[in-house]
Amino acid sequence: MTPDAPSHAPGPQGPSDAFHVFDTTLRDGAQREGINLTVADKLTIARLLDEFGVGFIEGGWPGAIPRDTEFFRRAQEEITLRNAQLVAFGSTRKAGTTVEQDPQVRALLDSGAPVITLVAKSHDRHVELALRTTLDENLAMVRDTVAFLRAAGRRVFVDCEHFFDGYAANPEHALDVVRAAHQAGADVVVLCDTNGGMLPSRVREVVSTVVAETGARIGMHAQDDSGCGVANTLAAVDGGATHVQCTANGYGERVGNANLFPVVAALELKYDRRVLPPGALAEMTRVSHAIAEVVNLAPATHQPYVGVSAFAHKAGLHASAIKVDPDLYQHIDPELVGNSMRMLVSDMAGRASIELKGRELGYELGGERDLVGRIVERVKEQELKGFSYEAADASFELLMREELEPDAGRFFELESWRTITEHRPDGSVENEATVKLWAKGERILASGEGNGPVNAVDRALRAALERIFPELARLTLVDYRVRILEGRQGTQSTTRVLITTGDGTTEWSTVGVADNVIAASWQALEDAYTYGLLRAGLQPGE
Repeated sequence: MTPDAPSHAPGPQGPSDAFHVFDTTLRDGAQREGINLTVADKLTIARLLDEFGVGFIEGGWPGAIPRDTEFFRRAQEEITLRNAQLVAFGSTRKAGTTVEQDPQVRALLDSGAPVITLVAKSHDRHVELALRTTLDENLAMVRDTVAFLRAAGRRVFVDCEHFFDGYAANPEHALDVVRAAHQAGADVVVLCDTNGGMLPSRVREVVSTVVAETGARIGMHAQDDSGCGVANTLAAVDGGATHVQCTANGYGERVGNANLFPVVAALELKYDRRVLPPGALAEMTRVSHAIAEVVNLAPATHQPYVGVSAFAHKAGLHASAIKVDPDLYQHIDPELVGNSMRMLVSDMAGRASIELKGRELGYELGGERDLVGRIVERVKEQELKGFSYEAADASFELLMREELEPDAGRFFELESWRTITEHRPDGSVENEATVKLWAKGERILASGEGNGPVNAVDRALRAALERIFPELARLTLVDYRVRILEGRQGTQSTTRVLITTGDGTTEWSTVGVADNVIAASWQALEDAYTYGLLRAGLQPGE
């Protein structure tokens, strides 16, 4: 008995059917090295993609992968989609059998998905060598499977695997596969650059030809092996494609797939084509980063549109222009995609960079020419020593405050610190640190033990200060990174330490540089705790 046919209509608030944004993160994207999604992960990502407003979410291959079968079962019970429809992926019937007898085709119906994507061979060598059948039988497999699923009430898309390579080798058979799928009732026939080697001009040419010669509705699926996944997808749209298949953050096998976010942003902002629900584009950065967290990969900092560096400006020349008009060095307003402009402070910084960065941190420096000049020179001096303020906003703000309020004083003054690392006969290593400092007119001596000398120094500093500044108890060290700078070799090199600290609501980064890793760490820790006390509303000398 055929399961009841689900609705074909787009989600209740979804985009129109005139243009499809089809996401395959849960299937093709999950093939990226280092990604291993649980069913719960897939359900979470599906909700995020639906919030973003894609039209179709390909959930996996039910019947072939047990986890995907479970995903479709749970999705029916646990997800209410507002914009998207779930898509089940599978292959055409096997050669030499009937579609009714193929259990994998039956599993596609049993998934309950209203839309089914079938992968079909469109390269003659793949038909003969991988399927081990004839070209005529390959066409019959496509026709039979599409017609069977359409008769069962499902909407069908057909992915023509290796289409562009197959078209180059045997264009007539490749076109015959498109015609067979279209004539059997497939709503969309997708041309796949499976090996990712195509270039945009060729993609546009081939797509235009296929549209003209077959009359089928054409889609594009691009891998990114040539670095042209997004460009090839947009070239296909130029050639007449009205269906694009992408993955969030470009995840996928080998180097990945066409990245969903640049494709959608280009369509909305460059092509003026509305492919998302109203307001959804402004959620793009949030959704991108949220999916990265689910798959346990750090968000790509330099990803177009949504990367933290996508609208970060470093050069002083750029900053001078941005001060007049941000559009002079930005191709879009970052708020359109939920991102924000950032000014980076470095030895390339000029007055405009410092003024804009100060404004970003809440300080108006526009009328303080001498002050800005001092800050610029100090930044350049510090960066010459190896400091880097690009990723250490808290240390830069403290530097700026010292120039703004040179008599403000400090929360504490270091007298000395000492560390002892002892290798014991049983092979264990013990680390102990002692710090001597002054705070609120009191000389304090404290010690601490840790799993390394830096950890011991951190614990000793906390032990010294928490009695006087209980606010420090809320602070936690989130990240600790060490980089050996160019210069002297090996263990004699200068060391830069970057520390990220949090208070439960936000995080900040501080930097230290010294020939000694512990001394560099002390500098970064001192800045981290000073900044934390300022955030807590305290002022030095109170």
